[in-house]
Amino acid sequence: MHKISRPVNRDDSKNKSSGSAVYISDVIKPGMLAMAVKSADFQHGKINTIKKPELPEGYFYVDGKSFTGMNRASIVAQDWPFFAESEVLYFGQPVCAYTGPRIEVCEKLCIQTKIEYTPLPAVSVIEDAADFFNDYTIIKGNPDKSFKEAAQIFENQYRTGMQEQAYMEPQGMIAEFNEGKLTVYGSMQCPYYIKNSLKNAFNLDDDNVRVIQSITGGAFGGKEDYPSILAGQAAAAAIVSGKPVKIVLDRRNDMSVTPKRHPSLIKIRTAVDSEGNITAMDIDCRIDAGAYESLSGVVLERAIFISTGAYNIADVKVRGRTMKTNHIPSGAFRGFGGPQALFAADMNMYYLARKLNAAPLELKRRYLFQRGDISVTSGIFRDDIKLEEMISRVEEISDYSSKWAEYEKTSQAGDKMKGIGISFAAHGGAFTGNGEQEIIKSLVRLEWEPDKQTSAGGRLRILVSNVEMGQGASITLRKIVAEESGLPLEAIIFTNPDTDIVPDSGPTVASRTIMIVGKLIQDAAAMLKQKIEDDINSPSSVEKSYVHPPEFDWDEETFTGDAYPAYSWAVNVIEVEIDPITFEIKITGSWAVYDVGTPIDIKILEGQMQGGTAQSLGYSSIEKMQMINGKPAQVSFTDYTIPTTLDFPDTECVFIDNPYRYGPFGAKAAGELPNEGPAAAFTAAISQASGRMITEIPVTPEMLEEQLR
Repeated sequence: MHKISRPVNRDDSKNKSSGSAVYISDVIKPGMLAMAVKSADFQHGKINTIKKPELPEGYFYVDGKSFTGMNRASIVAQDWPFFAESEVLYFGQPVCAYTGPRIEVCEKLCIQTKIEYTPLPAVSVIEDAADFFNDYTIIKGNPDKSFKEAAQIFENQYRTGMQEQAYMEPQGMIAEFNEGKLTVYGSMQCPYYIKNSLKNAFNLDDDNVRVIQSITGGAFGGKEDYPSILAGQAAAAAIVSGKPVKIVLDRRNDMSVTPKRHPSLIKIRTAVDSEGNITAMDIDCRIDAGAYESLSGVVLERAIFISTGAYNIADVKVRGRTMKTNHIPSGAFRGFGGPQALFAADMNMYYLARKLNAAPLELKRRYLFQRGDISVTSGIFRDDIKLEEMISRVEEISDYSSKWAEYEKTSQAGDKMKGIGISFAAHGGAFTGNGEQEIIKSLVRLEWEPDKQTSAGGRLRILVSNVEMGQGASITLRKIVAEESGLPLEAIIFTNPDTDIVPDSGPTVASRTIMIVGKLIQDAAAMLKQKIEDDINSPSSVEKSYVHPPEFDWDEETFTGDAYPAYSWAVNVIEVEIDPITFEIKITGSWAVYDVGTPIDIKILEGQMQGGTAQSLGYSSIEKMQMINGKPAQVSFTDYTIPTTLDFPDTECVFIDNPYRYGPFGAKAAGELPNEGPAAAFTAAISQASGRMITEIPVTPEMLEEQLR
């Protein structure tokens, strides 16, 4: 094991486990007001009138007219309003809000506010959507020729559902406006996203907006976009009232109005020649963006860039669209388009194996990407791809092939139907294309503070905008700096970002924190180490900005070239048994082999892989979220079931060594990878056990009963 991989204890575990950690809901400021939002109880309609109650003394009203700048959040697309203006586009859309000393009075004012609408046609499913925000096409090779020459053409479609992020701490913000300066505190992933959004919303310059991350109790992508909406609403109330304003959503409200994982419908046509070789694919990928584009276009990009999964198909045409529906805007969720695309890609290979009378693993391994192969976007896989080694390792720990052969003969015999599935996943680390260099432009700073009272002679402070949200960034980034600088870990300081203090190193998304920001701080630590050695008693600092590796090329107009600088890989095996009477599905085994370069902390990584696998299996099985006339039917953990430690077995994890030359100590992306493979392995196992081709998740007992009876 590499020295950097050895686990160390997390320094934030004690205060979180003891209950002493201060979350945004715990914060009280002098004179602070509460806030409640009046949301639309209508799926799609024109606002005719808003009848407001008389305001008690000390209470204030805010709406879309309360913004001196743009009543739109600046996320990716600047189209999502803080408050609806003339039209509501989805159930739960904020229309107005009240702020005052008592939350129960604010909530009563919301109830007393009567809104009259003129109904407008509503779109509730992808198939009915005629309008889209984005329409992208990628062509690799000559798919038209391959389809014309094909001996056989197979077609199938794959569907994935909505998923709630289910972070432990609901969304919350505090805003205050003093002497022309707006300060916002809250639970978030992307402080500078919020800062830029507030600058545009209120026409404030850079020095007059400050964003401070509070301790954040989980996010999984759910605190990438909506915190900008919530911060804008709280800021408007603070400016109107002249007092600090806090808004914290309760669980039902949070689940009712915040973005979810994009539902998808992916249709795949596959050309096969007379010798049974797959020659081409034509993929149509549609995702449900909801009522506003927000960041759906970028989610779609990731989905179509990995649309053939881990498989090298010579000729490919991919069309991707973000469909406009009257739903809550869909948003970021761990994997960011990858889980949907990889489920379809891997299940399509399972489907083809069955059609071609081949064992699924036998067919899949014939097409696995290798070093030097060309990606869907015509980029080059420049680094070693060790999928064959990973197959050998997963066979050792799971006995996949023997079990698969046994279940082919006996899957539906006896008291239980049994099956086992294998899947392959790839995840490109960092922002797509040239996003890291042209859009994010990460900058980090390290500062040395001399202190003769400490054993190290001082403290080294990491200044980045990347956040600790439970994933372990606060310890892994410190480990990187400690290892490079030679200083003890206790001399390295990481604190929650404050945009008045830290540079913009980019958002905590896209599995980029370790791979991109970690490398920057490693390089900065090497530079600062020399300064400290030259003069340990003087304060010093170093800044380091991101430079894209010169060999990577990308054309944003045509989506051609290297979509990502490096890929991480996973092989998942899931074993199931199904009760033939109740159709209850029990997962009896879970195994995985990962290539994430060099693990920075094996204990943290194992925790990420266990949790990510459980999250993916929940997505595949028990986490069913329905929209009824545009309204979420599941808005609490009473009716929306998420996995517990008793629902699934632990995943036996193996990490192979495959260092990435541009990563810190060889590390690559890791955080999203465990979310991307288990769904297909699980569904393939059910398909074998049931003898039916399953093409949709989540797979519930009710769905299985319908399939089998």
